[in-house]
Parts: sequence; structure tokens; C-alpha cells
Amino acid sequence: MGCCSSAESKQEWKPLEDRSCTDIPWLIIFTLFCIGMACICGFAIATGGFSRFVSGYDSYGNTCGEENVGIEGVPLSGKNMTGNKYVFFLDPCNIDFIHRKLKSVALCVSKCPATQLNDYQDLTEFAEKNGSRLCSYDISPSEYTRHPDKNRKCPKLPTPRSKPVPLFNRCVPVDIGCYAQFAEAFVTFVSDNAVLRRVISGVMTSKEIIMGLCLLALVLSLIMMVIIRYISKVLVWILTVLVVVGSLAATGVLWWQYAVHRKALSSTSGSGEDLASDNVKALLVYSIGATVFTVILLLLMFFMRKRVALTISLFHVAGKVFIHLPLLVLQPLGTFICLMLFWVYWIAVLLFLGTAGRAVKSNSTELVEYQIQEPLQFLVWYHAVGLIWISEFILAFQQMTIAGAVVTYYFTRNKSQLPATPVISAMIRTVRYHLGTIAKGSFIITLVKIPRLILTYIHSKLKGKENACARCMLKACVCCLWCLEKCLAYLNQNAYAATAINSTSFCTSARDAFVILVENALRVAAINTVGDFVLFLGKVIIVSVTAFAGVLALNYQQDYTVWVLPLFIVCLFAFLVAHCFLSVFENVVDVLFLCFAVDTKYNDGSPGHEYYMDKALMEFVENSKKAGRYKPQGGDGKEMTPMGGGGTLA
Repeated sequence: MGCCSSAESKQEWKPLEDRSCTDIPWLIIFTLFCIGMACICGFAIATGGFSRFVSGYDSYGNTCGEENVGIEGVPLSGKNMTGNKYVFFLDPCNIDFIHRKLKSVALCVSKCPATQLNDYQDLTEFAEKNGSRLCSYDISPSEYTRHPDKNRKCPKLPTPRSKPVPLFNRCVPVDIGCYAQFAEAFVTFVSDNAVLRRVISGVMTSKEIIMGLCLLALVLSLIMMVIIRYISKVLVWILTVLVVVGSLAATGVLWWQYAVHRKALSSTSGSGEDLASDNVKALLVYSIGATVFTVILLLLMFFMRKRVALTISLFHVAGKVFIHLPLLVLQPLGTFICLMLFWVYWIAVLLFLGTAGRAVKSNSTELVEYQIQEPLQFLVWYHAVGLIWISEFILAFQQMTIAGAVVTYYFTRNKSQLPATPVISAMIRTVRYHLGTIAKGSFIITLVKIPRLILTYIHSKLKGKENACARCMLKACVCCLWCLEKCLAYLNQNAYAATAINSTSFCTSARDAFVILVENALRVAAINTVGDFVLFLGKVIIVSVTAFAGVLALNYQQDYTVWVLPLFIVCLFAFLVAHCFLSVFENVVDVLFLCFAVDTKYNDGSPGHEYYMDKALMEFVENSKKAGRYKPQGGDGKEMTPMGGGGTLA
């Protein structure tokens, strides 16, 4: 089970031959952890958190719509509220949502005021007519106009019109102006309220256009995944030209500036000579550094130029994969839905926990709050860890499903014998055999992500208070953990692919994948640099086309003049959609490369060791062999031939 277990030094790769359950102990651990998450939800429900959250409760510990038990030291508790089903706030605009605390006194009432109540006489008439008392329980309606504490125990006047929220039974003001102070924190950068109103009006007026442009971004992302394999060679040339010209131009400008400042220094005398000398020295250091960087960059490009062809071939094959496995396109949507459902559940349980526990009376007032007792506060931390681990598990499930489908496609010699739905088959195979593996991989990411988030939180809390040394150390730790997380995520992705190929445990798969990647380090570098750039340009193209269409559509909308926010929303959505779909494309390319590396390592095209690879990759290997860059590791170097339908798909 451990990563340092004694396994054979050389893994025998048998793609798709044997299937067995992997990392069963980790599946048991993850299952027990999920049971613990369910127990936290059950605890919140059993302690009344669910009932109080849904039905609401007043400031004296009474749950609305129920018969309550008295709380010691709180005279107004223990009321029978079966007829009072709605929560009414005396000052509905004085609620602290951030800390989940009611600054306003809350009461249980039988009916929310549907009209604005301007004075205490209106409160009295409303109570007598509807039987709904809007002042404190210890004040009768006949005392509303003359009670000495009416300003403190009655609603703030005028009382706005309100209506109950479905399912949650809170009286919510209908007048949106009541929430001006909540929005003030978000719009402090806006000095002209008229501009803000025009912007919001523009979003509401253009909602049909926004939806249409978002649909356009979705269609463009699907099209881009198909055609990117045909334009990848052009984009690679664009990358090469930009890198060469940009690095040389930047280095030349720095040396030119150095020469100009040095010449000016020779003719400078007086007080400004020291400053000019420092500038010349700084420019010299920058110029030398830029020159070294440019030379190293150009050398890397020179040595990697022949390996860029592999990236282009992989993109070409990836396009074929999506044509023959179209359900891969729906993977981001399915993952998004699963994440949304889990996050909604997680937030709901967190809110239940916020209203669970024991009733605690405030020291200064008779108001009541519900708090979890000290020994049980670890439930919140357990719940927070569950958010990260299960979210990473869902993302890892998508990666394993994609890897399983692509591996099935690559190592099936006769493509006509592919399963009817390779993606669904890969999903079923993951559930049946490899849930323990993705549980272990996602837990490793969680172990790195939790301390990074904690350090980020500490840094934000101590901002402006810690010294410069501590601030630099915190930033360095956060950056190191972020880099470690990205490296582990990349290794995990390849470990899932190795598991899909050979059905080995996580640690064995991670070790084998790491060895393969190290043996092909330059190829990996070319794929990750050139491939990422090509996909980035694809995202830029999608966002640019969507933005251009948005400008044309919004320019002819005459109902408003400020359409910056609608256009920003459209561009943001377009980028997110493009990122989701092209990230799947990138994942497919990475899995294809690992399959290709395994294929070329253990096969040489000779009888009995035929290649599995596609025709496009076969052409790359043949060209590499002719150029003397490819040396088979097995067989006798006979003519390389794929078997079955490996190279017959257009």
C-alpha cells in the first residue's frame, strides 16, 4: 500500500488485459470519512439546527411554528408558536450576514405586513385586524402607542412592506431600497449612483443578448476543440516567431538603453552623477541577465524544435479522440453539476451547524444565540476538510474517467471493436475498480491545499501588522505549496492514466508514470509549453470572437448606454467555458502522450511487438527514425507497423 513498498524494479505493462480493485484500504477510509460527513448532517438535524434554519427562530430561542421549551434565565422563551410561522425583524436592514448574527431583534408573527406601517397606530390596527403582533411579546397591542420602551421593542418605523420567503418563512422587505446599506460595501467605488443604476439596468435589459452570447461561447468552444488540431502547426509557428522576436527585441532595447545612459553619464557632472551611475549599473545587470536568459531560451528552442512535431501529432490524434468519443465533451458539465450539488449540500449543512447546539444567553441582553459546545467545534473543521477532499475527489473522478476512455481508445487495435459508449464504460470501470486510487490521490492534494489555505488566511489577517521578514516568509511558503500542489496534480493525472492502463495501485502508477515522464523530459517540456500556448490562443480566440459579437449586438441596443458590465459578464463566461472544454482537451493530450511513451518503450513495430498508435503518431516515429532521433528499445528495428485499425481512422 505504501509508496515505498518493495515492488519489481521494472513494471510489466499489459494495457487493458487485467482489471483488479486498487487501493481498497483508501476506499474504506474515504467511505468512513463520508459517513462522518453524513453524521455531521445528522447531528445538525438532531440538535434542531435543520428545524431552526428552515422554520426560523426569534431572538429568545423560540422556533417559529412549533411549541417550545423554556430556557433558563430567558422569560420570553418557551412560547407556543404553532400559530406564528413567520420570522419578523424589527429592523430588517440591520442584519450581519457575514457572522450569521442578528443585530435586529427577531419575533415570530402570524402574518407579515403587506403594506407599509407608518406609525404606532398602524401597528395597533394591524395587530387587532390580523392577530399578528409586531412588537415584543410582553407588550399588548393596546400599549403600542404609549409603552415607554416602544422605540426599542417595536419595529423601526416606517415598517416596509414585506412578504414571506417560500420554504424559509422569513418576512423579507419588498422595497429594494432597504438593502442599500448592504450593497454600499460593494459599490463604494461608484461615486455616481446614477451610473450604477444605468449599469444594472443595462444588465437586466440585455439579459437575452447575454444568454445568446454565452451560448455562442459554448458553440465556439466545441468547434475549437475540433479544428484546433488543424491550426496547431500555424499556432506553433506564431509561438516560435513571438518568442524569438520578443526575446531578441527586449534584449536589444536593454543594451540600447544601457549605451544611451552610459553616453549620457560621461557628459554628466554634479549632483545627478551618482543617480545616473546607479541607473547605468542597473541597466547593465538587466542587459546581461536578459542576454543570458535569451541565449538559454534560444538553445532550449533549438534542442526542442524537433520535438514540437510530437505535440502537433498529439493534437491531431486528440481531435480524432473527440470525434469518436463525443461524450468527453459533456464531462465538464457533469463534473460541474456534481460539484454544484455537493457545494449546495455543504453550505446547507454549514448553515444547519450555525443554528445547532446549545442556547446561550447574551450577557448584556436577554437575547439568545445557538452555539456548538467547545468539544464539538471540531465538527466545523471536519466539515471544511470534507469540502476540499470530496471536491478534489469529484475532479479526480473526471480525470480517471477521461484517462480510462482515452486509454481504451488508444490500446484497442481494431477501433471497430470499441465499446458502444467508451466514456460510460470508463466511468463504470472507475466506480468498480479504482475509487480507492482517486480517493488516495485526492487526499494527497488535500494535504497540500489545506496548509496553503491556512497560510493564505493568516497572511490576509495579519496584513499590515507583521514585519517585512514574516510577510516574505509567508508568501514564500504559500508559493512553494502552490507549486507543489500543481506538480502533484500533474503527477496524479498521469498516475490515473497509468492506473487506467495497467490497473495498478496509486503509488505504483505514480512511480511508473514519473519514470516515463523523466525519460521523456524534453518531450514533456515541449508539450507543456507549446501545447499550453496553443490552448491559450484557443481561449483568446473564443473570448475575442465572443467579445466582438457582443460589441456588435450591444452597440445597437438603444435602451441603455452603459454596456461595459454586460460585455464583461459575457467575456468572463466565455473564458470559463473555453477553459473547461480546452482543459479536457489538454487532459486528453497528456493521456495520449503517456500511452505513446509506453507504446514506444515496449514496442518497436516488429512482429509480436506491433504499435498501437495512430497513423499520425506513426508518421512522427518514422520521420524520427529516418532522422536518427528515434532508437527502438526492443526488437530488432524492423519496419514499424501498427496493427488493426490503429492507423486507419481519418
